Amino acid sequence: MPEQAVAVAGGIIGGILLFVLLGITTYVLWKKICRVISYEKLINPVKTTNANAIFQDEANSETQLKSTRSRSVPFIIPPTLHGRDWIHLTNEEQVQEDRDPYMTSQSGPRSSFHSLAGAYVVGTINPDLYKFPEDKSETDFPDGNIGRLWFSIEYEQESERLLVSLIKVRKLQPPADSCSPFVKIYLLPDERSYLQSKTKRKTLNPQFDENFVFQVSSKMLLQRTLKFLVYHVDKQKKHHLLGQVIFPLKNEALTEDNKLVIWRDLEKENLEPPSEHGDIQFSLSYNDYLGRLTVVVLRARGLKLHEESPALGVYVKVSLMNHNKFIKSKKTAALLGTPNPVYNETFSFKADQTELDTASLSLSVLQSNKGEKTLLLGRVVVGPFMYTRGKELEHWNEMISKPKELVKRWHALCQST
Repeated sequence: MPEQAVAVAGGIIGGILLFVLLGITTYVLWKKICRVISYEKLINPVKTTNANAIFQDEANSETQLKSTRSRSVPFIIPPTLHGRDWIHLTNEEQVQEDRDPYMTSQSGPRSSFHSLAGAYVVGTINPDLYKFPEDKSETDFPDGNIGRLWFSIEYEQESERLLVSLIKVRKLQPPADSCSPFVKIYLLPDERSYLQSKTKRKTLNPQFDENFVFQVSSKMLLQRTLKFLVYHVDKQKKHHLLGQVIFPLKNEALTEDNKLVIWRDLEKENLEPPSEHGDIQFSLSYNDYLGRLTVVVLRARGLKLHEESPALGVYVKVSLMNHNKFIKSKKTAALLGTPNPVYNETFSFKADQTELDTASLSLSVLQSNKGEKTLLLGRVVVGPFMYTRGKELEHWNEMISKPKELVKRWHALCQST
């Protein structure tokens, strides 16, 4: 009896599994047949449709898109349809004539992306937005220009090397008709050593393309200044200075990946001996529309530094006064003790035009020492007739007569307070 029960149970289970297997197989075959039938329904209309019908459907869809598109956006012919016959409409759109269809039948459904991409284009491209700005550095020279110098600088952090490339000089103004120029390059404050370029014979526009290397630590780099002196050699082998370029490094981001190409106009060197307490050069400008007084502290020379104690730095303090009352002051960065510091820093002050007859500027050159109070090296005041005379008054009046223009001058320092 037990063996019969086991046999019956096994037969029942086997029958159930066989029935399930047959059901699954039938279901899979049925789904496959349905998929084939639906696929044939999709592709049959394409096979039976001719090229004219396809073109007509797409023309209808394009007509609907045109009716919904804003009239302010012009229609652009896709590149694939160039070379076909078009007629102009009053709304500046274009439509194809119906005489020679271009489209051909395809063996499959077209994607919606393809049909829409050929139907319309949003807006047009303004080519003026993609033009590079024209380089006018070799064509625009101000009146009185004595030449322009191009150079590039790069700093190698690991080897602590400053790489200077002397590129070219243009529009030199030599004392004679012919010119044989060369350039000396200094890294201030060291004025005893320099690097020199080759001499270019008989040219007012020399092309140098020479590289020079200065060894300088990264800590001292931003306190150094490049100085370019352009000379002319005459027939008697005498050297004549044509101009100079002073370029402080403190405001530049010098890295190996950032090679800066720079141009500067040449300046005439002040050949007069410095005054007793030294001289300072700065520019003044007044913007009458904004009511803004701008001071650019350029450099000083011939300073009489106090050697009794180690100097921490030399800086310039610019103070705005009104009726001899202090209004506001700003100061430059302190440079290590050198008698010829280069600053090239700009400061702005708010000053109404009605206050220019009672306002004045005081520029003081100060030396900071360790453990001691700040020492005054020299001072100059520029302003109206109420406070100044001579060159200081002339500088102030010229600033007022030339609004929004930088007026640059040298001034002698004095010790009076």
